[in-house]
Parts: sequence; structure tokens; C-alpha cells
Amino acid sequence: MATIDYIIIIVYLAVLIAVGLTRRSGRTESATGFILGGRTLTLPAFVATLVSTWYGGILGVGEYSFRFGISNWLVFGLPYYMAALLFALFLAKKARRAKVLTIPDQLEATYGRPTAIAGSAILFLTTIPSAYVLMLAVLAKHLFGWPLWLGALLGVLFSLFYVHLGGFRSVVRTDLLQFGLMFVGFGVLLIMLFNRYGGYEFIASAVPDTHLTWHGGNSGWYIATWYFIALATLTEPAFYQRCYAARTESTARNGIFISILCWMAFDFMTTSCGLYARALLPDLAEPISSYPALAEMILPAGLLGLFALSLLATIMSTVDSYSFLAASTFGRDIIWRLGRIPDREITLYTRIGLFISAAIALILALYFESVIDIWHDFGSVATPALLVPLFFAFNGRRRMPPATALACILSSGGISLLWLLSEHWTVSGGYCLGIGPIFPGLAVSVLFQVFGSRPQKEIVY
Repeated sequence: MATIDYIIIIVYLAVLIAVGLTRRSGRTESATGFILGGRTLTLPAFVATLVSTWYGGILGVGEYSFRFGISNWLVFGLPYYMAALLFALFLAKKARRAKVLTIPDQLEATYGRPTAIAGSAILFLTTIPSAYVLMLAVLAKHLFGWPLWLGALLGVLFSLFYVHLGGFRSVVRTDLLQFGLMFVGFGVLLIMLFNRYGGYEFIASAVPDTHLTWHGGNSGWYIATWYFIALATLTEPAFYQRCYAARTESTARNGIFISILCWMAFDFMTTSCGLYARALLPDLAEPISSYPALAEMILPAGLLGLFALSLLATIMSTVDSYSFLAASTFGRDIIWRLGRIPDREITLYTRIGLFISAAIALILALYFESVIDIWHDFGSVATPALLVPLFFAFNGRRRMPPATALACILSSGGISLLWLLSEHWTVSGGYCLGIGPIFPGLAVSVLFQVFGSRPQKEIVY
């Protein structure tokens, strides 16, 4: 990278700090103000913060596109559009109408405090942004030559600085900036690639044949697993938080509809760039770095810095959002429920949770070698545990009694975790019976709902 590229990045970081610190939150600000920004989220802000937050796995998308081609759209695109659509149709308005602050609030209202605490623990682990911290580290290594641990540490500290002071409002303001940058950067790269090399004909002649098939060389079971993992969208804290924070119910539902269209457009750009990377850099040693490597090969000084901003913005928007979600889960949903601290202290404990979640994220990021592995493993355990109880907390007249719901969460999550660990015990090195860990957990959870639920008076949201 040239000097102008580094200047562009430095200016961006300075602007990010200035935008994030426009309004600081006091130590005793209400939980509603610090965690949800006072429930004043407008439609443009809703779309910008949801789109940028939910697409933080940009280097993981590059890794998958490089390795498996257009199958990326069937794994990380279509199933998530479908799940987001289900959320918009069945949960968005009800979530906004519920007048709660977090997912565990809804679990407690429906199933009692023990179930809410169990759900809080699972949500805390799943919102720790370890996958995105790993991507920050890889990007810093590629751009600046830093070791992974240094890139991860500095990236986390920078992202948490303004969130620590401004809370959810800082997250939203910075996401508005990052939303624009992510589209501009990939748009510039894709246009230059198309102008220089052409379109489909060039790609088809230079990538393996399997890269242009729906499966990408993977088994149907592997593809199907991701469709079930995508159901984690129905328990996704980022969705619920933004619906809780929306100004109106229609803002929540329509915002998700518009976001799906934005994700479709961005997926087209990222998958196409991944195919160009495989065509032009077939011997690339680290597929996770395919996007920055492709940009260094194609873009001139100045535009390279702009594309680096696109990657940074996409990842950092998710690091700060999920760090804040993990922190609010720690302060509001775990400490507050266990110790019943005064509401005025929730903001303080949420800030403490920021540093705890950051430390855990750093450890996990340096332990795992693949972003996709992090998504797969955590999603395979958390989705079975929370999907069914949370969905029926908002929908239907049959709900599990409190003790049954707690047993459902612990049993389905525990079985999926044991199934996940079976990969290390079996002689073949695969999962027990060759079945992915998400399936037995989901089966147990569904059985609890079918045989353990009872007719309840419907709650009108």
C-alpha cells in the first residue's frame, strides 16, 4: 500500500472516533437509553445498522467463495434471506410491541427467570465477536504485516473505545458511515475487474468446474446444515435489539425487507469478487485473505486504500455491535438477574462486560484458524437450544411450562455440544453417525415442544 492509502485509513479512523463520540452516555444513563438508544431508531438508520452488522464475516465469505464458488450464495445468501423474511413476517412487529429490552427479558416473561438466565449464558457466548476479531487480525496482518495477536488486540480496543462511551447510539452512528463504505469499496473493485478481464466467460474458463455448480463440491448434507444454522436468525440478538430500538413497528418490519434487498446486492458483489480471486490467484495460500490479495493486485494507490476501508468498515461494524450485545447481555441479562443490581448500575456493568467479552473474543480468535469453523460450531449449539423456545414465546398458544423450557434449552444445547465434540472421539474423525451436531439438538427441542407444551392463554403483542 502507498502512503495515500494509509492516510485514507487514518482519516477514516479519526472520523469514526469523532462520529462515535458525538454524544457520550453518563454512568447512570437508563438501560433503555444506553442499550436501545431510547427506542428512536429511524428506518434509514435501522437498515444501515442491521445490514452492516449482519455482514461482518466478509473475509469468511471471501474464503468460502474462493474455495467453493457460487455455492457461497446457496450457503451464506439464500438461507439467511429466507430466515430474515421469516423474522420480518412473524417476529419483527411482535418484538417491537413487547416493550422488553433483550431476548432474555422475553424468555423470563414467558418461562421464568431460570430459563432466562440459561438463555443469557448461551447468548453471551454466541455474541462474543471472536470470528470477526479473527478477521480483523488477518486483515491487519495482510495490510500492515502485524502478527495476528497485535492486529486482534488493537482492532478490538479501537472498536470498543467509542462504544464504551456512547453505547448503542455510537454503534448506530458509526454503522451509517460503514454501511456506505462497504458498498463503495466492493463496487469499485468489481467494476475494475469486469472492465479488465470481462465477465462470466473469463471466470468460467479459469475456475474449477465445481465452482459454478450449486454444491461447490460439498455434500448435500453439508449444504443442508447451513440452512438449519441460518435459522439462528430467528434467535439473532442483533435483529431483536434493532427491533426493540425501532421507532415504530412498521420501521422494524419494513427495515428487514429493505435489508434483505441490500444483502442480495452485496452478496452478488462479494461472490463475484471471490470467483475473480480464484481465477487470478489460484495458488493463494490463505483463502481467507483472497479479497485483500485481489485488491492489491488490481487496484491503484488511493483506490486500494478505499477498498481496505470497505473491509475494515464491514468487519468493525460487526465487532462493535456484537461486543455491545455481549456486554449488554452480561450487564443486563446476567448480572442484573443474578444480583438484582439497581437499574442505574446496568450501564456500569455493561461497560465492564465490554472488556470481559473483548478478552474472551481475543482468546477464541487466536485459538480458531477458520472463521467458518467458528460460525459452524457456535451456531450448531446455540440454534437448537434457543430456536424453539424463543419462537413460541412470541407465537402460538402452546408453550412449554417453565421447568420444561429450561430442560429443553439445557438438553438440546448439551446434546448438540456433545455431538460436536464427538468429532474428536470417533475413529473416523467425523461426527457420530455422520450427522451434523445441529440436527440431534433440534430434534430434541422439537420433541420438547410437541410433547411438553401445554395450551396457554395467548399473549396479544
